[in-house]
Amino acid sequence: QVQLVESGGGLVQAGGSLTLSCRASGRTFNNYGVGWFRQAPGKEREFVAALSWNGYSTRYVDSVQGRFTISRNNANNTVYLTMNSLKPEDTAVYYCAAATQFTTSPARYNFWGQGTQVTVSS
Repeated sequence: QVQLVESGGGLVQAGGSLTLSCRASGRTFNNYGVGWFRQAPGKEREFVAALSWNGYSTRYVDSVQGRFTISRNNANNTVYLTMNSLKPEDTAVYYCAAATQFTTSPARYNFWGQGTQVTVSS
């Protein structure tokens, strides 16, 4: 099992920045691909960003490309999502997840955190 705990959410004005963290514990985290997803009220969970186990491959949804950056520090079992130029439409609960492969499909992620709320005011 891998346990994931997100932090760093909050309220920010449009144009501002936030960095989310996701701390992992349990099985060797270094072997897992990681991803960030988000879910806004009344909408389905949406893929945001993914990162391979070695950090060499990344993928972003078009709406955040150039504004968000996913990164990881395997030494302290932490994944980050740095979000710049935030927009009101980025408001959602953000979840981190771990998978045994590099993927954008939520169905292929084995472990999920509880989520952290990000609210962007206009």
